[in-house]
Amino acid sequence: MVDNSNTTKIEKADGFLRLVGISKSFPGVKALNDVHLNVREGEVHGLVGENGAGKSTLMKILSGAYVKDEGEIYWRGKKVEINKPKDSEDLGIAIIYQEFNLVPQLSISENIWLGREPLINKTLHLIDWAEMHKKSHELLEELNLDFDPKRPVAGLGVASQQMVEIAKALSLNAKLLIMDEPTSALSKNEIDQLFSVIQTLKKKGVSIIYISHHLDEVFEICDRGTVLRDGNYVATIDPKHTSKDELIQLMVGRTLDQQYPKVKAIRGKEILRVENLNREGVLKDISFSAYAGEVLGISGLVGAGRTELVKAIFGADPIDSGKIFINGKEINISSPQSAIKAGMGLLPEDRKYEGLVLLLSVKQNVSMASLDKLMRHGMLQLNAEKLKVKDFIDKLRILTPSIEKKAQDLSGGNQQKVVLAKWLASQSQILIFDEPTRGIDVGAKVEVYNLMNELVQNGVAVIMVSSEMPELLGMSDRILVMHQGQLVSEFKCEEATQEKILSAAMGVNNYGE
Repeated sequence: MVDNSNTTKIEKADGFLRLVGISKSFPGVKALNDVHLNVREGEVHGLVGENGAGKSTLMKILSGAYVKDEGEIYWRGKKVEINKPKDSEDLGIAIIYQEFNLVPQLSISENIWLGREPLINKTLHLIDWAEMHKKSHELLEELNLDFDPKRPVAGLGVASQQMVEIAKALSLNAKLLIMDEPTSALSKNEIDQLFSVIQTLKKKGVSIIYISHHLDEVFEICDRGTVLRDGNYVATIDPKHTSKDELIQLMVGRTLDQQYPKVKAIRGKEILRVENLNREGVLKDISFSAYAGEVLGISGLVGAGRTELVKAIFGADPIDSGKIFINGKEINISSPQSAIKAGMGLLPEDRKYEGLVLLLSVKQNVSMASLDKLMRHGMLQLNAEKLKVKDFIDKLRILTPSIEKKAQDLSGGNQQKVVLAKWLASQSQILIFDEPTRGIDVGAKVEVYNLMNELVQNGVAVIMVSSEMPELLGMSDRILVMHQGQLVSEFKCEEATQEKILSAAMGVNNYGE
């Protein structure tokens, strides 16, 4: 059921938190326009929308990182002003960003109580370590977490670090917890653990704003949800009475006729051949080929060696032995520079730190891998560069006020599109996509898939590492499966099933040829 409530109704709605008519502008961009949000006490409230819809801006206003231009904020029925993070914290609002705000060298306890340590002697600022560890243990116990509070955060995985962030929020007596893409780097078991913790928080009366591009999660964990589009409020939904197709239509403003618009291209010659690739403890005797005009999917559980494999092929990680052939000729790939020169491109899993130079402009990031194609008589053709970059900005719908905008100032999804544009501009004959649609919205995913179709139709070999099974099955021509650093199975698209791939990935059975 979709609630297209008008403003008057929303303002009168009974809410734990109400945002009414929130607007925010930046130079050249109207990020939010008359946006409304109503969150009830003890509910999980989804916040969904495409990249650039205004989700992050709205949450930064709520957390005090930005100050609204217009609108009103009501907290427990009382109008409040949030002009800085301390205002938000004092109300009982905490936010957990995708990039955690933790100090790796410090212990769990020290991170939870950083700047608020219990003291034995306030004058001398002597920390009461026993009390701090005791309080930390109690907080972790509330979340059913069996962590040693003295353990350094650096030794924890992503999921465990996230739990430390949640414990830190509880130590601040948070009554509203904002989770921004909380499952983006978690395995299925870790997601289940997170959802269990969310249910525990709900029982304690904590409200949660849950931001996610994974719509299945919204339907599973959220009580209600708010949809934003292009900085505007669209609707409030009840997931129990709203279909996935209806939600997607609200988010993108159009129907998505095909979630995986796979186009079958004619498979051409072998472009890449990998023979007996080895790296001690990581990769074991890996051999495969990739062909012009195909999408070669690579599947496997977390830790199976998928990312390590593509980094090794691209020269970003060392290998102990093995050969790489491009167009039948053995190539010494000793660095990413040599891989690019050989006609290869890699869209890395960690795009923010491995795929972008954050302090450079959008223009510079997009063109950096194809500068040789923009040179004439040793001079960079600036007009040609601008036209090329603007073309990709239009093609990929990259939301930026200017091509001169620094990459660090874009949203995560738009940063990802900039990396994608960089490799499309390079005209590589082999393009490796490591988790190509992680963190981008459903509309942008279809755009990426259509670009993949265009690439294979133009004779490019596309290698796609993905943790999303429907994506692999929907877009791949062949699928390789890895288990513990080895390739254990290969499936043609017509014979692949989720069960077969998962069994192979778990080392249960080896299917395929």
